[in-house]
Amino acid sequence: MNYEAFFSDDVGSFLRSPVREIFKKVDLAAIYSFAGGYPDAATFPIDDIRRISALVLEKYGAKALQYGATQGVTELREVIAKRYGVPLANVQITTSSQQGIDVCTRVFANPGDVILTTAPTYLGALQSFKSYRARIRTLDDADAFSSGRVKFCYVIPDFQNPSGGTMSLEERKKLVAMARERDFLIVEDSPYRELRYSGEEVPTIYSLAPERTLHLGSFSKIFAPGFRLGWILGPEELLDRIYVCKQSLDLCPPVFDQYMAAEFMGSGALDANLQKSIALYRAKRDKMLSLLEKYMPEGVSWTHPEGGLFLFLTLPEGFDTVALYDRALSAGVAYVAGSFFYPDGSHRNTMRLNFSFLDASRMEAGVRLLADVIGGRSQE
Repeated sequence: MNYEAFFSDDVGSFLRSPVREIFKKVDLAAIYSFAGGYPDAATFPIDDIRRISALVLEKYGAKALQYGATQGVTELREVIAKRYGVPLANVQITTSSQQGIDVCTRVFANPGDVILTTAPTYLGALQSFKSYRARIRTLDDADAFSSGRVKFCYVIPDFQNPSGGTMSLEERKKLVAMARERDFLIVEDSPYRELRYSGEEVPTIYSLAPERTLHLGSFSKIFAPGFRLGWILGPEELLDRIYVCKQSLDLCPPVFDQYMAAEFMGSGALDANLQKSIALYRAKRDKMLSLLEKYMPEGVSWTHPEGGLFLFLTLPEGFDTVALYDRALSAGVAYVAGSFFYPDGSHRNTMRLNFSFLDASRMEAGVRLLADVIGGRSQE
């Protein structure tokens, strides 16, 4: 049967994630995987989760298993509002920060509208923008504002995915000034902000321009990704439209998970767990950087992130990491080709490496194997 006639016009704009395709085909435990954005399972606070699960059921009973408010349970919104110093009305809970990206695009962008971003940028954001048929332009594109109505600029200012880079305060101020002059919104995606290992904290874009910024947060990297919880901080008038949109998407975020997150964040357990996570990830980052220095062939360079989960490699001109990937996977090591993070698919001589997931004891063998693949010394 031919099903093509049943699909909507939007289906042709869906972008398949190469990362998810890897996970479908490969047992991550059987290879050296630097491909995904998985946190280290050692950071999952299992003892706290066990304790808080019982507490939530005792404290809230059946209420924790019932439908909840679309904007999120009040208890979680209150602890987020207190932690980040914003009014309760400026907090909307989402079912993951990925939903935050998607719902912002759904609410603000018509087909043909322009969304600004950096290059490279988060693949999941590009998937969302393309699915709504927006035009994606980069901040350094001189013709971006003549391509259509610019609705918002999407950035990950802290420890960016995929580059690991952090926007300076001056860069943030420059973006805010441009947004006010050109009259567009800013979507500030900050899932890694709490994971800083070195350097000085930089103010959020939201704190610089709260009237036109939507700040996205996530529990996936600081609690556990399986809870699928995030939040948006933003102007009440914008959040109201997102609230109405979410009613048609999921009715409400997972209620039990929200009470869990509220108790975890509000009790101080989050901050205690963050200290352990930061120590673990700092050691992993430092080890990865030292191994790259030790094993990578001449001509390969990489970023030095102050936090987050990723760093970005640039190979000499002429390398094609998309074409190289099958050979790498056959050898037993996985990465994500950097071109997937560029709106135009360029920079095929780059790759993203994750340093959080792979056990530290296996990291050296994995980096050495990847270096052998790049240097043409591996055997398929």
